[in-house]
Amino acid sequence: MGRIIVLGESIRVDTYALAGATIIRADDADTVRRVWAALPADAAVVVLTAAAAAALASVDTTSGDVLTIAMPQ
Repeated sequence: MGRIIVLGESIRVDTYALAGATIIRADDADTVRRVWAALPADAAVVVLTAAAAAALASVDTTSGDVLTIAMPQ
């Protein structure tokens, strides 16, 4: 079974840990891109904050077996 990861600013992702998601705090664009490049192999769904999605705008997030979802602003 794959892991659900929530990636983005601390203030927006911390509460998702209560639902059992793996949270990865990334408060700037460079960190978001670095984390994306090193996602765990068992990642199945990645929920991005709006800022994290913007940081990955130039990165192909549709490749592989990971479903990517962006939160609304």
